[in-house]
Amino acid sequence: MKFEKMHAAGNDYIYINLFEERVDDPAALSRKVSDRHFGVGGDGVVLIGPSDVGDFSMRMFNADGSEGLMCGNAARCVGKYLYERGLTDKREIALQTPSGIKQLLLTVAEADNRVIQVRVDMGPAITDGSQMQPPQAQLSEIIEHPLKTEGACYPVTFISMGNPHVVAFTKEIDKLDLPLIGPGIEHHRLFPQRTNVEFVEVISRSELRMRVWERGSGETLACGSGACAVLAAAVLTGRADPSALVHLRGGDLLVEWDREQNKVFLTGDAHFVFKGEVD
Repeated sequence: MKFEKMHAAGNDYIYINLFEERVDDPAALSRKVSDRHFGVGGDGVVLIGPSDVGDFSMRMFNADGSEGLMCGNAARCVGKYLYERGLTDKREIALQTPSGIKQLLLTVAEADNRVIQVRVDMGPAITDGSQMQPPQAQLSEIIEHPLKTEGACYPVTFISMGNPHVVAFTKEIDKLDLPLIGPGIEHHRLFPQRTNVEFVEVISRSELRMRVWERGSGETLACGSGACAVLAAAVLTGRADPSALVHLRGGDLLVEWDREQNKVFLTGDAHFVFKGEVD
C-alpha cells in the first residue's frame, strides 16, 4: 500500500489515496503505521476519498485507532495533496468530513503551481456544552468552568469545533507536565467521548501560545481545530481580539472568528515529507 507522509505545523499524518488504495480496517492500520518505533510514525492516518456531497472526503484516525471528527491541519494537507497530485485543478474545494463539509481555499504560487497556504472554513464555534456529561445545553456558554484533576483545579472553557475541546489559560505553559495532566482531563467523567485539551498563554490580544493534548494521540506539535477553539475561548473570556496568530510547538497558525456569522477560519501552510509503501 502506497502512502505519503505530510505535516502542517508539525501535526504529521500518513495520507492514503483511496482512489488508488483499499483500506479495510483503518483503525488497525492507524495503530500499526502510526507507531514511531515500529511503523511509519505519525499522529495518525488520513484517508482521502470520493464524496457524494462534496468534491472529496477526508477521514482521520488517531494513533490509537479512534476516529477523529475533524482536523484542521489534516484538511490543509488534503487540499495541498489534491491539487499538487493532480486530483483536482480547483482552488476552492468542498471537503466532506464527519463533522460536515469544510470549504478549503488554496493559495497557489504561480511560478511553480505549488500550494503555499490553505485557508479552511472550520464552521461554527459551539459553546453550549452539549457534548459534556450531563449535557449543559441549557446554558448559553460554558466559560471557565472549574475542573479538578491531578490535584489541581483548572478553569476551563468548553468549545466544540465539530470535535470537543477544553481550553485553560495559564502562565509558563512550557513547564506543564502535560503527559500527567492531559489524560486526566481527556478522560474526565464530564466528557463521555473524551476531549482535546489546550493550555494557553496570552502574549497580547493578537498573539497566543498554546500546547495541546489531543484525544487519542497525546501531546502533538499542533492542532488546527484546537487553535480555533483557543481563539474562540480567548475572545469569549475577553483576552483576545477575533483575529490572532496562534503559536504552537510546530509552527504558527492564523485564526479568525467572524462572530456575526459564527464562522472560524484557519490559515496555514502544509508540507510533503516523504512517500513510501507498506505491506
